[in-house]
Amino acid sequence: MKYQLFKMPSDKPICSGLIEKIGAEGSFIKHKVWVENEEKVIEDQDFIKDHSDGLNKVLALLSDPEAGVIRSKEEIVAVGHRVVHGGEYFSGPTFITPETKEKIKSLSSLAPLHNPVSYQCIEIAETTFPTAKQVAIFDTAFHQTIPEYAFRYAIPESYYYEEKIRAYGFHGTSHYYVTQKAMQWLNKPDAKIISIHLGNGCSITAVDSGKSIDTSMGFGPLSGLIMGTRSGDIDPSVILHLLSQDGYTSETVSNLMNKQSGLLGFTGSNDMRDVRGMEQNGSQPAHLILEMYAYRIRKYIGSYIAVLNGIDAIVFTAGVGENDSRIRESICANMDYLQINLDKEKNKILSGEIREINTINSAVKILVISTNEEFEIARQTYTLMNK
Repeated sequence: MKYQLFKMPSDKPICSGLIEKIGAEGSFIKHKVWVENEEKVIEDQDFIKDHSDGLNKVLALLSDPEAGVIRSKEEIVAVGHRVVHGGEYFSGPTFITPETKEKIKSLSSLAPLHNPVSYQCIEIAETTFPTAKQVAIFDTAFHQTIPEYAFRYAIPESYYYEEKIRAYGFHGTSHYYVTQKAMQWLNKPDAKIISIHLGNGCSITAVDSGKSIDTSMGFGPLSGLIMGTRSGDIDPSVILHLLSQDGYTSETVSNLMNKQSGLLGFTGSNDMRDVRGMEQNGSQPAHLILEMYAYRIRKYIGSYIAVLNGIDAIVFTAGVGENDSRIRESICANMDYLQINLDKEKNKILSGEIREINTINSAVKILVISTNEEFEIARQTYTLMNK
């Protein structure tokens, strides 16, 4: 669980935190507070049994006598929740009502690892902050502008109308945030942008004039790019073949594709820094998976330039996208025909909220933009509150 506290409309957080390994041994909170530009870090390694326990510990830290930033929980005016799946119901920030909660709950089968936890956190937050407005920000909302011919699958129509099977897309909050920043940087509201979110989960989105028109993740977050533990695109025949073999079930194949593949499947680690170190030490599997990783992204860039009928900028964001200069260089290699030219020296600079790393003569801007999903959630919540 990640959180930040803002006094809107300022984009500088008052505090932020991360709770890891909830319900497991070694669970902990890392809580940061900024006072007059000075950062104070508090780490609590007590066992955190569930999300309710975690939120209670967060509340205690927020109102701590020495390092607290609020006097009472009533000072919290609104809580913005990231909800992964909103189906076709939600295309923007939404006040949480009993009806909203029921729709989130009904979509649990489409995002079984995420929506049930989001639902639980909303209920806990309603109890923890009883006077605050609760707002849902959906990862799928940004992609609701994708045209039907792009989000539908070529299977019998009943599966769309009855089972809601279609491409939904994810990482929408991140893609929206960085492409808005890119349009401002370019001073071009009708810009054609390819946004590449590279973290443990990875996705790429084609954005035209601020609207998502295609994205690599589909019905679930498995498709598209190679990721930390996910395979990305794979021939469905492979899955059908495995399911026909003894010892394979839908659960074991799902675990294989979602939790045991990608960087982890080739190298034993889903951390790009570890994989890079293995490659430098001569590991052939590490070298190969990094080539595959970059190649898959280049394929998508080419197809999305066709979809957009042109391109003004490529944006790299998230942990790997913002910090791994060699991945960016590998992705942008051999695209001279498209006049995408990376400046290797600029690419090595690792500071700044927005960095332009293309050569002067590049027809396409190559930007590195730090994503800030927490602030975007706060901004959308604040905007909804003031309508």
